Amino acid sequence: MVRLSVNINKIATLRNARGGDSPSVVEAAEKIQKFGAQGITIHPRPDQRHITRKDVYDLKEVVYTEFNIEGNPSTEFIRMVLDVKPDQVTLVPDADDAITSNAGWDCRNHQSKLSDIVATFKQAGIRTSVFLDPNPDMVEYAYRTGTDRIELYTEGFAKSFARDSQSAIAPYVQTAELASQCGLGINAGHDLSLDNIKYFATHIPGLLEVSIGHALISEALYMGLENTIQAYLKRLATWS
Repeated sequence: MVRLSVNINKIATLRNARGGDSPSVVEAAEKIQKFGAQGITIHPRPDQRHITRKDVYDLKEVVYTEFNIEGNPSTEFIRMVLDVKPDQVTLVPDADDAITSNAGWDCRNHQSKLSDIVATFKQAGIRTSVFLDPNPDMVEYAYRTGTDRIELYTEGFAKSFARDSQSAIAPYVQTAELASQCGLGINAGHDLSLDNIKYFATHIPGLLEVSIGHALISEALYMGLENTIQAYLKRLATWS
């Protein structure tokens, strides 16, 4: 079964819009795990516009499934991750002012930087994942960084899925096949939803985990959080 990690950034965005602690990201994480999700993902940014530094430490105390922290590996981010020691860190090349993640790493041009950062996290016992576009040419360079996994950036798939599902999935399949041959684990995330998750999981060889935030929280407005999580789990459990 492909594991479901729920990104709770949007819970923090809603809370911050009003101030205070409602809705609580800690309570959300507890309920999401209770409802069956196998992980919690957060993506703290320097401006703390959604997940704050305090949230990161508070969540460490309540996440008993997989704790995945995403982010651009700035010096401050690296220090925080080493202090918190999540189960997984996902390295994402976000600009500080990015609304959301919008590209994977150029692992060829950032080979040395990524290798050093990956080694630092792995020495601390933290599994590493590198955010990657569906570009088979980048797989070997990702492998050379020493990372444990890649996370496929799936916005392109999501945008093209309704128009031409076969063409949309093709570069992801090619990238995943090469990654598996290199011994890399495969995660995926960004704009995956109830409409496309089953098709994606069905076609990606070696897929271990999906990280879903915006779509899942949006769908939960209509379906309820528990029902939405169960719907994702059902699609992921029946992909074969």
